[in-house]
Amino acid sequence: MGRRRPRPPLPQREGLDAVRVRTPARVGDQPAAWATLDAFLRDRLPARVPVDAWLAAGRFVDAAGHPIAPGTPYAPATTLWFHKDPPTDPLPPDLDVLFRDDRIVVVDKPHFLATIPRGEHVNASALVALRRQLGLQDLAPAHRLDRLTAGVLLFTIRPEHRAAYQALFATRTASKTYEALAPALPDLTTPTQVTSHIVKRRGSLQAEEVPDAEPNACTWVRLDAVRDGIGRYRLEPTTGRTHQLRVHLNGLGAPIVGDPLYPIVRAADDDPTDPLRLVARTLAFTDPIDGSAREFTSRAPLDWP
Repeated sequence: MGRRRPRPPLPQREGLDAVRVRTPARVGDQPAAWATLDAFLRDRLPARVPVDAWLAAGRFVDAAGHPIAPGTPYAPATTLWFHKDPPTDPLPPDLDVLFRDDRIVVVDKPHFLATIPRGEHVNASALVALRRQLGLQDLAPAHRLDRLTAGVLLFTIRPEHRAAYQALFATRTASKTYEALAPALPDLTTPTQVTSHIVKRRGSLQAEEVPDAEPNACTWVRLDAVRDGIGRYRLEPTTGRTHQLRVHLNGLGAPIVGDPLYPIVRAADDDPTDPLRLVARTLAFTDPIDGSAREFTSRAPLDWP
């Protein structure tokens, strides 16, 4: 799973870790040319960060937690840490905890909640909200769900167990099923296997299927019920490409109800009355630590439109 991230010398603030910045030894094929750490930080951080004021206030620290003084000479391969200003997005309600022991926490993530802090969604992320709710500073997700998707989400409590649980998802040994509402396809043979090559290009909101390319995404689709032309589908992905389930149902001619991206991009404003009708319903795996069988089921509703 790669090298473990260095532990910040600064404590968490409201469930958020300090930000790490590392100075390079070279820039391209040239030696790093900054005279001071001030100059490096001004060059590398967004313009909205008041580097000089934060240096004067001691907000940048070294790996030992000592404040970086203004005018400190540049040093290559040096790790600096700092806290961003507190986020202003609203806190979500407490999450529904489906299970907790001394290694993992399993929650029922609602629609419109990001898994991790990203962009404007910081407080409104399951990781930050759950750290505050449970007081567990080392909590980390073992996998992710899209912000618009509700359902079962697994977190690890202790760093020494993180890699083992993350490997369940990296190696596809965890079994996941989803439920979705979409236009009924009465002629669909169920279950049916959908395969394609899906790519998500930088700058594009939509992922797309590339015709005639080697498949890199596979989903089993089953139509379980139909009401007023809308079908309830059971989806079992065996791969995990970005927006895979949404892309595959849309490709069948059945875009998921409430989807703001497929088949066309529409207004991005969150509408709690019209969420994406997609729920990560079950998660099952053999526990990598003690070998026990684990299975969790989401209680999130999937309301017919």
